[in-house]
Amino acid sequence: MRCIILSFFVALSLVISAQGQIEGVKAHRDLVYVEGGHERHKLDLYLPEKAEGPLPLIIWVHGGGWQNGSKDGCPPLRTGYVAQGYAVASINYRLSGHAVFPAQIEDCKAAIRWLRAHAKEFSLDPQRFGVWGSSAGGHLVALIGTSGDVKEFDVGANLDQSSRVQAVCDYYGPTDFTAFVTTPGYESHATDASPEAKLIGGAVMQNKDKAARVNPITYVTKDDPPFLIVHGDKDPTVPINQSQFLFDALKKTEVSAHFHTIHGAGHGGPGFAGKNIDDMVSQFFAERLKSNSAKAEALTTESTADPAMMERDPRKGAPSAGGRRGFPWEVITGRDDKDKDGKVSKSEFSGPPQLFQRLDQNGDGLLEKSENEAFLNRPGPRP
Repeated sequence: MRCIILSFFVALSLVISAQGQIEGVKAHRDLVYVEGGHERHKLDLYLPEKAEGPLPLIIWVHGGGWQNGSKDGCPPLRTGYVAQGYAVASINYRLSGHAVFPAQIEDCKAAIRWLRAHAKEFSLDPQRFGVWGSSAGGHLVALIGTSGDVKEFDVGANLDQSSRVQAVCDYYGPTDFTAFVTTPGYESHATDASPEAKLIGGAVMQNKDKAARVNPITYVTKDDPPFLIVHGDKDPTVPINQSQFLFDALKKTEVSAHFHTIHGAGHGGPGFAGKNIDDMVSQFFAERLKSNSAKAEALTTESTADPAMMERDPRKGAPSAGGRRGFPWEVITGRDDKDKDGKVSKSEFSGPPQLFQRLDQNGDGLLEKSENEAFLNRPGPRP
């Protein structure tokens, strides 16, 4: 087994070197968007080195169950959107351990207002802002999209700027918590120890008013921006009905929405790595932030996760002690935990960006021991 693991990491080192500055990208890191605020009130902004503005902006909002995660993981940056003529921002926000809802949406909106207030300085087009997030980040971008006219979430500085956006890409984000925690197979989320309970400050079914307040569907109105919603039908973390409910509400209110189901895909991972998905997202942002050529629509499409890609999932590496295939955490951290904090960020990871995305199932930009163990011990037939 040791030989298999070492061979795997040697192969990674041959594919890509440790990540540093990306060629052609000018990085502005740790920009403070709330003066005198929390340590999490920072964002990173990435611009083309030789671009003529003003630029459309894609804002990445990380996942992690609202209780962990980092702006360091930024798929729009790593998948080349800056080279396509976009500015890309990645934001941190207060986690549920710092403050309960609505702190998270207040922070996201504060970051958007700050970016608009500094649009001229960074050659951004304030009329062409899009947001993209996965899991908890998917929830927050959906809420950003539907709450553009909800003034109670706009607090703090730059209140002369709008927190509205012009496009939303939601990857498997939760929406209706009460339906979520009562969906067969997901009942563990009904406990007061669940991520959802930590976000709203108590068990969901005992706090239905708070669950309604955090639900993007609550705020859907006809003037909401276009949505692209993508969800795997084998998602073990967030049931696909969460995306279906959101799509139905947008469609009923005549908001342009595209709901794409990936058959066989889970909570992120290799099922989302296909070129067809990349092209669909790229086309969505191009139509909504560059040309404004797309017509309003209520569209449902579907695809099937590439079996070969799923079979080559690097998480199916060497067998663990329990018989499940994967890689021991000690091996991963021994090679890639450069700052010795017990976690592996995307910038530390020595493999290709696409590989990190597959390993990072919750899309929070960090690999942690608990995440690795959860994968190794996941339910299902053993090989």
